[in-house]
Amino acid sequence: MNKSLPWIFMAVAALSRWPGLFPPNFSAFYGLAFCAGVFFPARLKWWLPLGTLLVTDVALDLHYHSFSLTQLFNYVGYAGLIWFGGRFKPRWPLVRLLAGGLLGAIAFYLITNTAAWLFNPFHNPEYTRTLAGWITALTSGTHGYPTTIEFFRNTLTSGGLFTGLSAGAAKLTAAAESAKEKEPAAQEEEEPKDEPAPEPSDAG
Repeated sequence: MNKSLPWIFMAVAALSRWPGLFPPNFSAFYGLAFCAGVFFPARLKWWLPLGTLLVTDVALDLHYHSFSLTQLFNYVGYAGLIWFGGRFKPRWPLVRLLAGGLLGAIAFYLITNTAAWLFNPFHNPEYTRTLAGWITALTSGTHGYPTTIEFFRNTLTSGGLFTGLSAGAAKLTAAAESAKEKEPAAQEEEEPKDEPAPEPSDAG
């Protein structure tokens, strides 16, 4: 993988969290965290995505003047995406990687929304400690806000979109680097070898 690509990916992920840039829960981080597990070197795939997430979270908390303990479950969810991506191979088909990114986004949504229902930091009356309350947390959410099923749609859409873009970019970059490495070897094979000059025949 190109050495600069992980840094480009994380810059895109950070910018995607800019307030108001995308709809709620529409973020590049879902797909990029998954692709970090697939493509990033071992020394980068954990600290670079989670470090970028931490820095942007601090900036957003200062911007909104708020902090919730449920944010910690976001880190559990993103760490799960990185771990899950590590179960995939970079050489696998793009469709298979895309399916993995979508499954990861679904798991992230279930983990974080279940945590919001279980701990209920904002004391939402709809989030009762019952099966019905859990289903409410996963579908309709809190009165007066967009439904959580809309958040799920945005999570799934952005997860699939940025997984496809990131995996496609990583594969294209790897293919271009591989082609460059093969060019010198191919040129050496094509160069004709110098043939020894024929020896002059003896004069009669």
